[in-house]
Amino acid sequence: MLFNSYEFIFLFLPITFFIYFYLTGKKIIDGSKAFLVLSSLFFYSWWNVAYLPIILVSMLFNYNIAIQLGKNRDLIVSKKLLLIFSIVMNLLLLGYFKYTDFLIENINLISDKNIPILGLALPLAISFFTFQQISYLVDSYKKETKEYNYLNYALFVTFFPQLIAGPIVHHKEMMPQFSSNVNLVKNYKNIVLGLFIFSIGLFKKVVIADTFATWATNGFDIAMTLNFVEAWATSLSYTFQLYFDFSGYTDMAIGVALLFNIKLPINFNSPYKATNIQDFWRRWHITLSRFLKEYIYIPLGGNRKGEIRTYTNLVSTFIIGGLWHGAGWTFLFWGLLHGVALTLHKGWSQIGFKLWNWVSWFITFNFINVAWVFFRAKEWTDALKVLNGMLDFNSIEYTFLAIKGSNWTLLSLVSALIIVLFFKNSITYVSRIEIKRRHTLFFGFIFYYALISMINVKSEFLYFNF
Repeated sequence: MLFNSYEFIFLFLPITFFIYFYLTGKKIIDGSKAFLVLSSLFFYSWWNVAYLPIILVSMLFNYNIAIQLGKNRDLIVSKKLLLIFSIVMNLLLLGYFKYTDFLIENINLISDKNIPILGLALPLAISFFTFQQISYLVDSYKKETKEYNYLNYALFVTFFPQLIAGPIVHHKEMMPQFSSNVNLVKNYKNIVLGLFIFSIGLFKKVVIADTFATWATNGFDIAMTLNFVEAWATSLSYTFQLYFDFSGYTDMAIGVALLFNIKLPINFNSPYKATNIQDFWRRWHITLSRFLKEYIYIPLGGNRKGEIRTYTNLVSTFIIGGLWHGAGWTFLFWGLLHGVALTLHKGWSQIGFKLWNWVSWFITFNFINVAWVFFRAKEWTDALKVLNGMLDFNSIEYTFLAIKGSNWTLLSLVSALIIVLFFKNSITYVSRIEIKRRHTLFFGFIFYYALISMINVKSEFLYFNF
């Protein structure tokens, strides 16, 4: 079920909201939590009920392992061995569905064999709930988890606003909120703020991101060749599509969760304002960056084992991050690019030489834009087609003709750049305003405009694919 669908907005969400708070109002606390879990599982299985047993088995397995890891007494096997076993089992589940066909294709390529691919469909959200539960296992091993209640754990994993595409949350961020009596009562300020934030996210996705999606798709998947202007319009269209798509999902998830008095961590903080690549990763998919740092980079040794090892750990972490996004060499190369960029930034910072902020921003933004080309391309040839066009200076003579015929595209790209650079983060903006009539009218208008725009297109969020 999509956030940007009439079924979700007019049926699932209001029904779930009113029944949940009806049950909490009757002091049926466990019943209200169980209802929210069942509603979340219904939301999850809307696409394909065949996915449901996978997440249920995963939750039962990880919860029971976590209980054993959190016990004070010794086990038959060492807890470290049990932790390693449980992580391996989670990664095998993820790897089977996400990487088996990719592995077979490469074996066939190298060995000239013809092993048939399995054609496995990627279960929704498997990357997200796998990483989330791995973090819970590690925290249990470290004795950082304080409660073992399966209902709360199931809600922590399945809570529908963050289930499909994150954020990847810590148990310590969520479980205390589910246990708080204050959160069991309707909070009208949270409801208003939640609806406002949801409206902004819906507008970003349906009106802005899906508009850029058309131009990006034409350039990457349809056009055979691209001149200078067309290639830059294609790459920038995807850069802004991904920004507003992911930002829109994040806003909608935070807004929906706030209706239930649950505050999800901010996962997106104006990343295209970043003036260096490290700053970008502090702003883009913040919870994934946190997971990669805490559960991969630091266990690899972090920066504790010398300069060369630090750089190796950085690159390795981001290669893993690239593969997490998708089973393909282009994803791996995208991760490699970011890992190398971070090592160069780290080395540059140690020299102590600084650039003007606008120069740093310009370099950072263009690097991100070029790297997204590999992230988006289905094949190497698609990426090279776009990059060759971006470097085809001989076709600049057609620039003015291209611009004349693409005024709307150019205006949209410039407008998007102004928005991402000079407008406040939507969560910050909404949380700080004093609600007045003009705000209600404004948010009501963008919500209505987004709703009527949904008649033509109901596309999935890009991060659903990861």
